Amino acid sequence: MRFQMNQIKEILKDKGISQTWLAKQTGKSYTTINEYARNVRQPSIEDLYQIAEILQISAKDLLIDKTELK
Repeated sequence: MRFQMNQIKEILKDKGISQTWLAKQTGKSYTTINEYARNVRQPSIEDLYQIAEILQISAKDLLIDKTELK
């Protein structure tokens, strides 16, 4: 069972931004960004802050509130 730990996919959808565009902006591969978006893999703290800065949001907004996991 995989838990959703980040909201990257939802935020990209809300902003109308593609995973391909985010991959180019971060210098990461599309596969890496896709794994983050699907919660297969979690970004490092540094990558989380970089993604937040690119998306012009708080890094906290990318994370799922622990209470939502229950």
